[in-house]
Amino acid sequence: METLILSADTYHNSGYELLDSGNEEKLERYGNIIMSRPDPQAIWKKSLLEDEWKNADAKYIREGSTGKWELKEGIPETWQIKFADFVFNLKFLPSKHLGLFPEQSAHWKWLEEKIKSSGREISVLNLFAYTGGVTMACAHAGASVVHLDASKFVVDAAHKNLDDSGLGDKPVRFIVDDVRKFVEREIKRGNKYDVILLDPPVYGKGANDEVWKIEEDLLPFLIRLKELWSENPLAMILNGYSSIYSHMTYKQMLGESVDNLGGEIQSGELLIRENSGRLLPSGIFARWSK
Repeated sequence: METLILSADTYHNSGYELLDSGNEEKLERYGNIIMSRPDPQAIWKKSLLEDEWKNADAKYIREGSTGKWELKEGIPETWQIKFADFVFNLKFLPSKHLGLFPEQSAHWKWLEEKIKSSGREISVLNLFAYTGGVTMACAHAGASVVHLDASKFVVDAAHKNLDDSGLGDKPVRFIVDDVRKFVEREIKRGNKYDVILLDPPVYGKGANDEVWKIEEDLLPFLIRLKELWSENPLAMILNGYSSIYSHMTYKQMLGESVDNLGGEIQSGELLIRENSGRLLPSGIFARWSK
């Protein structure tokens, strides 16, 4: 198993810190805004005093199956940060999310190195693409990217992040669509890709209310993606946030897309190191490369 670690000391000066965690919460800094929000993985005790937690600029409050943000006076609902060489436009969302998952940057560096060292033109298909962190990394490395998500809101956010990061002239195509319908059309069109990335939800709805259930849809979808590989594929990443599976399950499912291609499959956990040195689990992954 390979474990990827996003260390707070590495990214301290680029817009993000995990200040503390515990009692199923985490305390973070995004730019100059400090916030607390739930995290079911943080079952240990907090390191910082409760007064430091109470001084947070924003706090997410659970209300049944959803929740809301409580902001101190003067705290904007939207703001911008620089993180890992890119600009992200953040927003306090009802889901408790903001528009950035910092732990994913461990993949960005890996992909940039793969793309640059390939010495050739690389085409990337980024599915369930969210707000574009990995899209920007691939574009910055010189690849052409198809960025697809069922949510117009996050695709618009990704487009703005790309523009604000000075990458607006890069060959990135933004699409709002259901991933399965788009993939079937791409297969019929005969389009091929060197890199395929996907971060599927456990449950979700497509652009026209198509239902996605990971336990029913992920494995057949991975098998269909085999039809999109170029003659010389380079890499694939399967991420899991709040997944019902282990990373070993992801590793073996990913193998259904890359069997007979050679190369190596790695899997593990994505972790964030807080200032005390503790590691907060933040997702799982499996990835393949030649």
